[in-house]
Amino acid sequence: MSRAGILIRTGAILAFASLPLLPDPAGAAQDQIRIVGSSTVYPFATVVAEHFGKGSPYRAPVVESTGTGGGFKLFCASVDVESPDIVLASRRVHSSETRECLKNGIRDIVEFTLGYDGLVIVNARKAPSYSLTHRQLFQAIAKTVPQNGRWIPNPYRLWSDIDPSFPKEKITVFGPAPNHGTRDSLVDLVLEQACAEFPEAQALPEDQRIRSCAAVREDGGFVDVSQNYTVTLQKLVMDPHALGILPFSYLDQNSDKIHAATFDGHEATYENIFNGSYPLSRPLFLYVKTEHLHTTAGLKDYLSAFTAEKAWGPDGYLAERGLIALTDDRRHAESEKARQLLQKPY
Repeated sequence: MSRAGILIRTGAILAFASLPLLPDPAGAAQDQIRIVGSSTVYPFATVVAEHFGKGSPYRAPVVESTGTGGGFKLFCASVDVESPDIVLASRRVHSSETRECLKNGIRDIVEFTLGYDGLVIVNARKAPSYSLTHRQLFQAIAKTVPQNGRWIPNPYRLWSDIDPSFPKEKITVFGPAPNHGTRDSLVDLVLEQACAEFPEAQALPEDQRIRSCAAVREDGGFVDVSQNYTVTLQKLVMDPHALGILPFSYLDQNSDKIHAATFDGHEATYENIFNGSYPLSRPLFLYVKTEHLHTTAGLKDYLSAFTAEKAWGPDGYLAERGLIALTDDRRHAESEKARQLLQKPY
């Protein structure tokens, strides 16, 4: 057992003998798969759902873009057959979420790593692109910043206030709201790392340092976008002086409208995210309730479809949508996990 008693399987498939055998999918209680979660993973899950609906005897799954945090709330709220079968996530499940699942009777979850993504800092193609560092992005969007031994409200109003080589443009960054897993990634990969380099942050007690480093400004310099990322894309097209934080797939699919900043000297490309040289790379996840494998028609087949080479492989149709494939060894291990899971008589 792991994480507050709930069984979350990330490697080899383990037997869970105490679960009763459930009906065969042919007589399933639920005839349509329900998927919730990450706006980053949403486009990929939707494409698989479309292929699945056309190529199988089952109805196409319903996929809702709720954000990672919102998805886990829905997923963990109930084990009932009407509850979501799958949650998509752009970060790993939190221990508090597994406790909520366990409290509501969800005893067995399986985690799949689907591929890689990168956070990209973008602006309208008709505007000059930026070359940013961790420190500069932190200075642009943090609520408070350290200066001369003190923490002060963010004083930077123009990009040129941070670096004279930057444009004399007002700082406006459209970024993910707290309901998005991408917000957690922004905190982990940018804010906390940059903040830790300041002596003023190193001198703080750990809990205070975490709060100070993770808080984003609320004076208009950083604008929360709680909807899916097409809203951010629209705002960037309308305001060419603004920057936005998006998953790589949105850059990949909209390179005629936006372009990306280099980050710490690295370009946001498929190859750089795949090989790990791009500093804002991260894995993407899918979690499934094993309790639903025999109560939701087609759930096993959908998982098989998602983990098929023609879908998530480097030459698969998801790569055409911007999903960065796992390495061959990692992908084969995840496929084997799916194969063993789907053979189990839950």
